[in-house]
Parts: sequence; C-alpha cells; structure tokens
Amino acid sequence: MTRTLILPGLHDSDPGHWQSRWEARDDTLLRVIQDDWETPHCADWIAKLDQALVLTGPDTVLVAHSAACVLVAHWAVGEFSRRVRGALLVAPSDPEALSFPSGATGFAPVPLLRFKFRTIVVASSNDPYVTLSRARAFAMAWGSELMMIGEAGHINSASGLGDWPEGLALLNTLRRTPNNSEATEAAVLA
Repeated sequence: MTRTLILPGLHDSDPGHWQSRWEARDDTLLRVIQDDWETPHCADWIAKLDQALVLTGPDTVLVAHSAACVLVAHWAVGEFSRRVRGALLVAPSDPEALSFPSGATGFAPVPLLRFKFRTIVVASSNDPYVTLSRARAFAMAWGSELMMIGEAGHINSASGLGDWPEGLALLNTLRRTPNNSEATEAAVLA
C-alpha cells in the first residue's frame, strides 16, 4: 500500500488547509510532526522526515507545502535520502528571498540538483514567497513537472481552495507512479 506523508511548511497547516483536509479524509496520509514549526532548523526537519520514512518505506509519496518543499530538496540530495515513489511540491517558498519569514535556519541555499524520483511542482503566479521565475527554476533543476494554477496566492487556506480536488488528482498520479524498485524489476522481467 502506498503511504503518503504530509509535510507542512512553517507554522504547520491549519484545519482549513488542503493538507489538513486531505489528511482528515484519508487514513493513508500521515502528517510529519516537527518539533519546531516557528523557528525550525532544516537539519532537524530532515531528521524527522527520515525517521518517518523508516516507518513507511520506499512506497511513499511526499506532499510538501511551502518551506517543506525546500526540506524535500535538502533531504533528496543529502546523505539520509531514502527511496520514495514521488513528491508533490506545492508553493515552494524561496529561503533566499527577502520575503522568506525570519527565524528558520539552514534552508538556504536551495539545492538545485535533479531528484531521483518523480516530482510535480505546483506554483501560483502571485505567491508572495516565491517569484514565478524562481518556481520555474526550482522545477527545472529538480527535474519536476511544473503545474501553474493561476493566481492562488501561497496555495494555502487563504487561497480558498477547500479540498482542492485538482491537487488531489495530482497526488493520485504520483501514487500510481511505479517506484524505482518496481520499475527496475519490470525492466529486468521484460
């Protein structure tokens, strides 16, 4: 069974956030609870993600929002990188921009290396925490598909997306993507 880890950004995701709404409706979605949501250290967030992946295994999809997208980038290129099926990276914030909230440390610079798993970056044209050109640069560097959803702010509760069925459809495409070990096994058997 494919497990899905919810990775909220700074300050966690409130009950009206699409991440929280998805989690409430689907018991295969598990939220990674960070010790510090207000002034996190990226290394601590990486360790929590890695601990969660020990429990869920390689048949896992990550659903990251905001600063958690950068968390995934650091984790994916680091020494702790485990196999995952894929990642939905929504509204990646830019820790190198002046708009990035103060208090978080270790998120900059953003790793700009290709991931070893399938990813979809979802961006808004009027996100206050990342420019459109920077979101495109992240997607290109990470080897991600880029989905633009128009003017949706930071793609959070304030965006008024409700359950955000379009995002859930993107998640489901990643859940159906063969993981690396399945793809390798299929190629050997062919």
